[in-house]
Amino acid sequence: MSEVASTPGSVTVRVPAKVNVQLAVGGARPDGFHDLANVFLAVGLYDEVTVAPADSLRVTCEGPDAARVPLDRTNLAARAVEKLAERYGRRADVHVHIAKDIPVAGGMAGGSADGAGALVAADALWGTRAPREELLEICAELGSDVPFSLVGGAALGTGRGEKLEVLPVGGPFHWVFAVADGGLSTPAVYGEFDRLNAGVEVPEPVASPVLLDALASGDASALAGALSNDLQAAALSLRPSLAATLAVGADAGALASLVSGSGPTTAFLVPDAEVAAEVADALVVSGTCRAARVAVGPVRGAVVL
Repeated sequence: MSEVASTPGSVTVRVPAKVNVQLAVGGARPDGFHDLANVFLAVGLYDEVTVAPADSLRVTCEGPDAARVPLDRTNLAARAVEKLAERYGRRADVHVHIAKDIPVAGGMAGGSADGAGALVAADALWGTRAPREELLEICAELGSDVPFSLVGGAALGTGRGEKLEVLPVGGPFHWVFAVADGGLSTPAVYGEFDRLNAGVEVPEPVASPVLLDALASGDASALAGALSNDLQAAALSLRPSLAATLAVGADAGALASLVSGSGPTTAFLVPDAEVAAEVADALVVSGTCRAARVAVGPVRGAVVL
């Protein structure tokens, strides 16, 4: 996948995208964050992050929309390497190369995945052998979605989403993801959520027992009936054109459709691989999205290749 080949002096980690099968959002907290009940499912779209020794810290990127990925120290991959280096008293002198295949700014945690991937790769490269609990602690410092990128599978995230409880999944689920033109800022979507709910008593976020049972049983039809995203109305308010994409996927045979996380990627749960191909073709032909990707979940979290 990557033009920068893994060598004996480097480590490459593959890390997956996520879809939120439930995203329940509470009201804004005094610190500006929101309490969440966030049910994550890792799906088989991957970035690969390669970390190699260098004279100083630098980040490069290739792949779809690579030009939109920051290459400075605001990149979560760079920050992950710096945090690990600081804890172990060493310099973060590495070249981090990201081979992107997860949509950029698409609500599928691509940046978070890169942070988790760089952290695992640097730990392996340096031989720091940080305990898993410490790696998860660093991930939580980087962002709410980063710990799940490390863990993968399925999990319920509470707090800001960073406190994870691994969930059982009874079988594979087939998905189609419609990639929109441009991105959506996660802070902007949460800001719109707050605006839309101004003066409203927002309930405490709670995971749906029906949804958790559907995941555990592997029942796609039951899961379809339980999917929810409290940020969807805000994403549609900022990007009304997403409604047309959702309608196309539903008409083409998806069991359910929703905005993925903060968007603008839209996600379609389908019964099998055959319907996935049909829905993907319909989405592309409709012209309501830039591309359509097919994936299956759950998959493993960050893995050293």
